[in-house]
Amino acid sequence: MEAATAPEAALRPTLKVKEASPADADGPQASPRRGTGSPLSQLLPPIEEHPKIWLPRALRQTYIRKVGDTVNLLIPFQGKPKPQAIWTRDGCALDTSRVSVRNGERDSILFIREAQRADSGRYQLSVQLGGLEATATIDILVIERPGPPQSIKLVDVWGSSATLEWTPPQDTGNAALLGYTVQKADTKSGLWFTVLERCRRASCTVPNLIVGNSYTFRVFAENQCGLSENAPITADLAHIQKAATVYRTEGFAQRDFSEAPKFTQPLADCTTVIGYDTQLFCCVRASPKPKIIWLKNKMDIQGNPKYRALTHLGICSLEIRKPGPFDGGIYTCKAVNPLGEASVDCRVDVKAPN
Repeated sequence: MEAATAPEAALRPTLKVKEASPADADGPQASPRRGTGSPLSQLLPPIEEHPKIWLPRALRQTYIRKVGDTVNLLIPFQGKPKPQAIWTRDGCALDTSRVSVRNGERDSILFIREAQRADSGRYQLSVQLGGLEATATIDILVIERPGPPQSIKLVDVWGSSATLEWTPPQDTGNAALLGYTVQKADTKSGLWFTVLERCRRASCTVPNLIVGNSYTFRVFAENQCGLSENAPITADLAHIQKAATVYRTEGFAQRDFSEAPKFTQPLADCTTVIGYDTQLFCCVRASPKPKIIWLKNKMDIQGNPKYRALTHLGICSLEIRKPGPFDGGIYTCKAVNPLGEASVDCRVDVKAPN
């Protein structure tokens, strides 16, 4: 078996034998002069089962409750005939105005309706039977939220960071502090955002503040119950100044993107059927934007309602609406700008439907 640790060994139930005179002994230890019909032997029934306390494992460590919670401990024990169960706190009798005790045949109940911090302490249950005694110890700790930190101040501001300092709270809520939570708020929105959680020290540096904003800060203390209800706020604002940076741009030659028209995708020859719309496509690149002219057999067809010409992002298209037998021929797309001109041709054949 593994050896018990010191805290668990101190909280385990123990059995003690009270020193008894020969007159208080039972059975074979009784005085030979005392007969079976002695009145004393009839008043003291034999011990059939030694007293023993079955302490739940959860109570072998400190039993922690929050202020206002109910404490209801049921401790089973054994002993026959029924032993006497006695509760004490820190070696003194219980305050019956705050603590209730109910003893049964096989268990004892300790009840506190609304626990307060003053109820914290070491409670001991003693089960006595004849000259035997079993004891168990339970440590109860009642905690609450800590008080707020004190005298928070803004120590320094440099670049986009700010340094804060504060003093620990006077009241830790009867529990060890887990750390501090630091929050920031800018004066424009007024919304609080957490920037640091469970900081162990009473000072910190808040980085990555936005240039041009002003900030206030507040700090919460935290223990096992949670954050403190209130938090002090810095009296001074942290102004994040804009750095006086002068940008010097090096001179560079302006690039001239002007170019004469150039077709990157030519027109393609096609064959169509009488009565079915046909479209011709080509792509041109030029700067400044060129003028697009469509020709059929070297004749300008701009303004002819039978044709619809469109140009978008260098893509030129010509739609021939319901072509007839005489709409076949050589179609030309010409692009013209101040730097020059370019053209592409294609052949369109129109045939009768089968």
